Amino acid sequence: MSRGFRAVRVLKPGLPDIPEGRPIVFYSNHPGWWDPAFYMVLQTLLLPDREGYGPMEADALEKYRFMKRIGIFGVDPGTRAGAARFLRVGTHVLSKPDRCIWMTAQGRFADPRERPVTLRTGLAHLMARVPDACAIPLAMEYPFWSEKRPEALCHFGRPVDPSGNARDWQDALEDGLTAAQDRLAEAAMARDPAEFDTILGGARGVGGIYGGWSRLRAFVEGRRYDPDHITH
Repeated sequence: MSRGFRAVRVLKPGLPDIPEGRPIVFYSNHPGWWDPAFYMVLQTLLLPDREGYGPMEADALEKYRFMKRIGIFGVDPGTRAGAARFLRVGTHVLSKPDRCIWMTAQGRFADPRERPVTLRTGLAHLMARVPDACAIPLAMEYPFWSEKRPEALCHFGRPVDPSGNARDWQDALEDGLTAAQDRLAEAAMARDPAEFDTILGGARGVGGIYGGWSRLRAFVEGRRYDPDHITH
């Protein structure tokens, strides 16, 4: 993540108040290939005391088998067996309060501006089965601002807890993620790093001949070298 992005940023105020003694499901939109890596950064830096798990399409998991060792479990989307396995494993994971699940609830790649936000129904059925669990929407984007590399941005929405059946959960989950994505979209378009907490600094500057020339010119002029294209 630090090599691929200018920075990894969390929209303020960051994590919402998480109820104590309850397992958590962080469910997000699915803007790109980087999403699982983004989850790992957030898990490591913001929730080091919790165990993190997450579902992945079984065929894709076979290509990245090492992920099985770090809490990723395979499911077959669109099949009854896959749905049953997701509910079975998900219920087991959420049986302990110090665990959390990270998942792209859309189940497909989608532009972060796409509306309406629609989610697969598996998460709603899982939440209805585990009333002690708390669902927190997570909006993610990878926009280009002023630098060579894009920004990795995210926003944690308000916890969702309708305490109803799967249909109630489905509506509440979709509404919660929509609100989180709308808020992040506003901040992304404003391009103000001060609105975010930077939790991981990334690669700076353009590199190559131009980067070397800029560094040399700063040295000759006796000023501090700033690799960013625009200094905020």
